[in-house]
Amino acid sequence: MAVLPTPANRRVWLVLLVGAQLLFIAAVAAAGYATTAYGRTVQLRTAPVNPRDLLERDHLRLTYGITYLPLSLWQEAKEPRRRQPVYVALRAQGNAYAAVRVYEQEPRALPSDQVILRGWVVGSSRRTLRLRYGLERYYAPESQVKALNKKGPHALLVHVSIAPWGQARITEAEVLP
Repeated sequence: MAVLPTPANRRVWLVLLVGAQLLFIAAVAAAGYATTAYGRTVQLRTAPVNPRDLLERDHLRLTYGITYLPLSLWQEAKEPRRRQPVYVALRAQGNAYAAVRVYEQEPRALPSDQVILRGWVVGSSRRTLRLRYGLERYYAPESQVKALNKKGPHALLVHVSIAPWGQARITEAEVLP
């Protein structure tokens, strides 16, 4: 014999469902704040961006100096595969960070002047490795949109916070002269 749901049971399930959704939203927000609070901040230089893109979309598409890397930085014997996760070791060079090595597995130990940024292989050729980091879209605040439009196409210096558990997030972007 089937048990019919009562209005009280429905209310309990509804409260549990709404509570689970609120908990999920809070966890996503907390992860973003934790990345900023506990992460190590690095600066990445972009290729020149076209601020007119902001007239057509609500974000800029960014191509970093670490998007296209020489295949000689690849530290593994087997060829990189498309969509394969990789770990890029970055080191400060001037006012921005540059890639020094690319690994298939996250390295256990690194020199203190290096940091790991997780990425994915988009493609490779005989000499070049193209990577994606999940940081390729920048939603500029409205005040910055006006400044970008006045300056025209310029490179950006993007501040990225990289948490110890691998999550990365853009915290700021500044227009380079």
